[in-house]
Amino acid sequence: MHALQNVAVMAARRGGTILIRHLNKLDKIKVEKKGHNDFVSDADRAAEAAVIEEIHKHYPDHAILAEESGVSGDSDTVWIIDPLDGTTNFLHGFPQFCVSVGVQVKGRMEAAAVYDPLRQEIFAASRGNGATLDDRKIRVSGRREMEHALIGTGFPFRQPDMDMGPYLAMLGKVVRNTAGVRRPGAAALDLCYVAAGRLDGFWETGLKAWDLAAGSLIIREAGGIVSGLDGSENYLDKGHILCGTPKIYAGLARLCSHDIKAILHAAG
Repeated sequence: MHALQNVAVMAARRGGTILIRHLNKLDKIKVEKKGHNDFVSDADRAAEAAVIEEIHKHYPDHAILAEESGVSGDSDTVWIIDPLDGTTNFLHGFPQFCVSVGVQVKGRMEAAAVYDPLRQEIFAASRGNGATLDDRKIRVSGRREMEHALIGTGFPFRQPDMDMGPYLAMLGKVVRNTAGVRRPGAAALDLCYVAAGRLDGFWETGLKAWDLAAGSLIIREAGGIVSGLDGSENYLDKGHILCGTPKIYAGLARLCSHDIKAILHAAG
C-alpha cells in the first residue's frame, strides 16, 4: 500500500472510532450552528483532532486543511480532512456518515481514504494504483444505459437564498429517465458508492473541498469520470460536481445540459 494511503487509512479509522464512541451518547453532545443547516458538534472536533494527531505522528511537517480547524502548516503536501461527513445524519442517529481523508501534493490528489465506521468499510486509493474497498479492488459499474442507472444527489441545503427551480428541474428529469435517485446525505460516501458500483452517477452543488477530495480520487482510480457540473477540473474550489461511469456521466451531462447551466447561474 502507498505510504500516504496507509496513513490516510489509519487516520480515518481513528476518527471513526471516536465517532462511534459519541454515537452512544447523542443526547449529551454539544452542538453549535455554523450556518444555515450547517452544524458542528463535540464529535466532529474530537474526531478531527484524532485524525490530525495520527497524520502528524507520521508527517509532522505536512499542512492540514480541515473542516473545523481550517488551514495549518506550510507544505506542498496538504491533508484535506472531513472528520464527520453527514453531521446532520449523525446527530439524528441516521446511519449514513463517514470520515474522509485526502492527500494533495503540489495541487494534485495523491491518496485518499473514506471510512464508514458503522459498516466498518474503508474505501481507499492512491494515484495510479487503483481503488479498493476493504483491500479488494473496485471498479465503477459497467452500466451504460440511463434507464437502468441509479443516481445519487445532494440537495443544496446550505444555500437558503438559491433559486431551487433549476435544481428541481434537473432532479425531475433524472427521476424520469433513470431507474431511480437516492439522497443519503453524506457526499463523500456517495462518491465512494459510485466508485464501488453501488451508484452509477452523482451530482451536487454547494460542497467544500473536504467533501470531495478523497472521494473524487477514489472514483477516478476506479475508472470513473469526475468534473465540475460545467465539465471543468476546479470542482474542489467551486464545490459542484458531476461524476459517474463514463457512459452515465456523459448521459447526465447531455440530458441535463440546460438545467446544469441554470443551476450554476443560480448558485452564483
